[in-house]
Amino acid sequence: MDRDNILLTPGPLTTTLRTKLAMLKDWGSWDTDFNAITAKVRQQLLDIIDGHDDYVVVPLQGSGTFSVEAAIATVLPRAGHLLVLDNGAYCKRMAKLATMMGRRTTVLSSPENESINLTRVEQAIIENPSITHIGLIHCETGAGVVNPLLAISELCKRLGVGLIVDAMSSFGALPINAKDLTFDALVSASGKCLEGVPGMGFVFIRKAILDTCEGNSHSLALDLFDQYAYMERTGQWRFTPPTHVVAALAEAIQQFIEEGGQSARLARYTENSKILLEGLGELGLKPFLKDEDIAPIIITFLAPSSANYDFKTFYNTVKAEGFLLYPGKLTDIETFRVGCIGAIGAKEMHQVVSTMALCLKQMNI
Repeated sequence: MDRDNILLTPGPLTTTLRTKLAMLKDWGSWDTDFNAITAKVRQQLLDIIDGHDDYVVVPLQGSGTFSVEAAIATVLPRAGHLLVLDNGAYCKRMAKLATMMGRRTTVLSSPENESINLTRVEQAIIENPSITHIGLIHCETGAGVVNPLLAISELCKRLGVGLIVDAMSSFGALPINAKDLTFDALVSASGKCLEGVPGMGFVFIRKAILDTCEGNSHSLALDLFDQYAYMERTGQWRFTPPTHVVAALAEAIQQFIEEGGQSARLARYTENSKILLEGLGELGLKPFLKDEDIAPIIITFLAPSSANYDFKTFYNTVKAEGFLLYPGKLTDIETFRVGCIGAIGAKEMHQVVSTMALCLKQMNI
């Protein structure tokens, strides 16, 4: 094969040549030129959510989960109580990491194929006045369901509880505007809808609560208050930054701007998802979710009911044609997931539909 595989996952993603080339230069982590890249990226991230007035953004080394854990450790007081709204695998991960760091955690579980129910959330908060914060996954990529961020933000504001948002797989694609929302922290990462490479996350923290965050974290490396204070004072990262990842993100954001920003990226991903849903629908494959709960990020399909179907064979056959799916499922029933994001468009989506059609035919399905 004379080209890279196309990644049809929720991250890491297929990246452009420009983004790859941005990683060919070595940077000194304390050099002023690299510090300028970091500063520009931070400003541009705030631009994306129109958040300069009310929020700061703190970058952090590591995978997105590092930043989710850092956000909870920093923003949730040690005596706080987190209610995690659970409708999938990544919600459960949030609850697990909060519990492991010793924070009081309650889980409000919902079916994995349904969006979060606001009435149940409000009832849970009213019945348990010790709850101080809500933990929400905006786009739960276990099944691909999108949860009602704006409505939950309004509910939290009305009831006086904080909101910590994992926007890992939605930031840069779905609308997130700080003028419309109130949250204590919102987390995303470089290797998702901004189409950078994995290796760093970033957390938006509300300025009004920043001073209350000092001393909350159980971890030196994951303390976002210290990370922010040091970066503001010196322009540098506290510990060795992923220099090549930061440079790649800077280039990816430039391409994001050139494309037309969030609305243009959403339009491309929406077209990708439409081609996928229609194409696989013609093959008899049905989505796991109702139409209104599907985000154009990753789509979960019910596995064919035929006894001839074997996911490993299906996966390897699709891979042989240059398309990588997630090698496994995160739902209770048999499904498979196909991503719609990354530096891909209609051409690649039509190609993967054709590839899957051929694969199913070879399996006598």
